[in-house]
Amino acid sequence: MIPPAEQCTLHFQFERDTFAFANELVWEYRLKPGTETMATLRNDPPPSYAHRCFVMVRSARQFLYHAHFEPSAPVAGAQIYRQIIREVVSRSPRQPSLETERIVIPGYECLRSFSKAQEQLLKAECGGAWQSYSLRSHWRMVFFISRRHQERTAGHLTRAFTARPAPIVHLFRFPRVTINHGFVLYGLTETPSALHFTAYDPNIPGHPAELTYNRADRTFYLPPNHYWAGGHVDVIEIYRNWLF
Repeated sequence: MIPPAEQCTLHFQFERDTFAFANELVWEYRLKPGTETMATLRNDPPPSYAHRCFVMVRSARQFLYHAHFEPSAPVAGAQIYRQIIREVVSRSPRQPSLETERIVIPGYECLRSFSKAQEQLLKAECGGAWQSYSLRSHWRMVFFISRRHQERTAGHLTRAFTARPAPIVHLFRFPRVTINHGFVLYGLTETPSALHFTAYDPNIPGHPAELTYNRADRTFYLPPNHYWAGGHVDVIEIYRNWLF
C-alpha cells in the first residue's frame, strides 16, 4: 500500500488531469419533445474514436497515479512518447506509484496539454474499444442492484477520496441499457439531503459533470446532457480492488 502521505498529494483537477479530446458517440441523441426519452440517429460519418469511455477514465487515473510532467524539458519525438504512454497505461489503475517511481513526461505541463499536442498517439496507445467491455462490472450490472447496495456505494465513495484518489464509477441502466458509461469523480459536496459529486465525463471534455446521490430514495441521478435525457442511474465503483 502507498503511505497516506503519498496518497494525499494526489488531487485530480479537471483543467489539468483530463483529456482534451472526447470519447466520440456512435449515435446522435435528440430529446423527444414533451418526453424524457431520446431518439437516436447514427452519426454519419461514423466516429473514429468511440466506445472508449472506460479506457479514457482508466487512463486518466493512470496518468494521475504514475506520471510526472516536466514542462521545462524539451519536447521529445513520437516514438519516445509512444513508449511512455505504453508504460503509463501498463501500470496499475488501482494503486499509485511512489513519487520517486513516476514516469517522466517531458515537454508538457499536464495531461490536458499533452493530449492536445499528442492526441493521435494517446488514442492509439491507451487501449482499444474492447477494453471498455471486458470490465468485471459488466457482469455485475446484470444482477439486481438494491437501494441498500447503492447506499453502501455512496458511503464507499465518500471515503474513497482519501483511500483511492479520483474514484472511477460505472453508470448504467439495466436491462434496458439506455446508459453504460464511466466517470472519474474528483469533488464532493454534502448536504442533509444529498451527495453532489463533481466528475470528469470523457464524452464532454469541455466542462465538469455532476452526479448526485439522493439520500431519501438511496438513488443516484445524472442530469440531462447531449447524450442522456436525465434520470436515475445505478452506480458501481470500478478499479477499486482485484474484483472490480
